[in-house]
Amino acid sequence: MSNLSRKQRQGITATVAASFFLGWSPILGKMAYANGVTPYTLVAFRTVAAALLLWLVFLIFWRREIAISWRDLIGCIGVGAVNGFGSLFYYTGLLHVNASRASLLNTLYPLWVVLFLFAAGQPLTRLTMSRLALSTLGIYLLTRAEPGVLNWLGVTLMIASAATYGWHLVLGQWVLADVPARKAALYILTTMACVVGVARAVQSQPLEPIASTGWSAILALGLTTALSRLTMFFALERLGGVETAMASLLELIVSLVLAFLLLGERLTLVQWLGSGLLGVSMILMARDPGMRLAEGNAPLEWKLE
Repeated sequence: MSNLSRKQRQGITATVAASFFLGWSPILGKMAYANGVTPYTLVAFRTVAAALLLWLVFLIFWRREIAISWRDLIGCIGVGAVNGFGSLFYYTGLLHVNASRASLLNTLYPLWVVLFLFAAGQPLTRLTMSRLALSTLGIYLLTRAEPGVLNWLGVTLMIASAATYGWHLVLGQWVLADVPARKAALYILTTMACVVGVARAVQSQPLEPIASTGWSAILALGLTTALSRLTMFFALERLGGVETAMASLLELIVSLVLAFLLLGERLTLVQWLGSGLLGVSMILMARDPGMRLAEGNAPLEWKLE
């Protein structure tokens, strides 16, 4: 990483941190489901908890950064709404597929980021495309599971989640051209809380009985959600959508390791090979000239007018 700028190194470090926090999502989600929590309740309470935690931190430490213009607020609301719907897709799909397959399908979002940015006119280097192919192969090897019948509702929901997550990264890159990362995370997460809170309310169903371990899983997920959004938008501000998405594939490794430790899942030799391919893709980041494309944030013509 010696040939990277300080800004890029900060972005990569933040991406690794975001990957660690995001990697907890399927694990804590499965723990919550095992203790009687339904998907919409999980999404609503974990997102509201995350938003309240961020507001508390801002009120104590970053009070001066709370002010935001209407133009910037509208941009954050757009990103948060997309991410809110995506989280509903993700946690509903997670109910129908196991953690490994959920991680596989959700980490298809770099493909969507590439497609969205390419459609918007951003050039992509051959090395970026090669790293994308290498990472995709690594994902396939990492998440190979025993033969079985897939739940296609769960698969469809996870693919929809990946698409909305990729679009949220692209929109986030545009918004961060004008809004500081911490401030963007606050208002984007607040919008997410409103979206999923309304979605849970319109169900008009009483709150299901939840064991104390279920509440612990919800609150832990709220904490990792808040931390992941702060670090992810910090990384997105410094790297751009494509590189943040590519590097964030590390969250898959985190999920599989946690599944091994906490859920009793085991990695095969083939899956370890997939981990190695993702590691190679990360190493090649330092040589990718596409990194320089994002160094000045989003291109001028993408900034919200």
